[in-house]
Amino acid sequence: MDWTLQKNLFLGFFRAGIFGYGGGPASIPLVHKEVVEGNDWMTDEEFYDILAIGNTLPGPIMTKMAGYIGYRVGGTTGLFSALTASVLPTVILMILLIGFLLTFRSSPIVEGMTNAIAPVVGVMMLTLTYNTLKSTKTRSTWPFVIILTLVSIVVLELLNIHPAFLIASLLIIGCMYWKKPAGAS
Repeated sequence: MDWTLQKNLFLGFFRAGIFGYGGGPASIPLVHKEVVEGNDWMTDEEFYDILAIGNTLPGPIMTKMAGYIGYRVGGTTGLFSALTASVLPTVILMILLIGFLLTFRSSPIVEGMTNAIAPVVGVMMLTLTYNTLKSTKTRSTWPFVIILTLVSIVVLELLNIHPAFLIASLLIIGCMYWKKPAGAS
């Protein structure tokens, strides 16, 4: 067993979990930083494929990604290292901070902290969106991406249709138009 790899998996997902204020979606840019940029465990394209598949499955995105990436990079032990590291910060913070936050939730300091974090999470989500769109240019044409984005906005925001229906529709369309890679039998 490669203890250095296990340690790096644990630390990478622990950092993403501890600094991912706001839950799973806010943690994704941090996971990307650790997995793609920091440790070179996978490419941007592979990461966004995992993110897309993880978003179609039920449950928290952070644990799904940690489990898959941990297993892929470090086997069964890696799966447990990454999963433990992604869940542990939440458990620790809940135990330490929940009482404090409940006691002082109306405090101007706690409200200020929450208000100060919100724009940072927003910027992280915009960065993630930009990187996801950037990674699609190798697999799709920009007009297709723009049309799909606009249709998604109309379906989700203007028509107020549940995202599950959009995701299911896109999965069906993707399966209908899927082509085998060149050279595959």
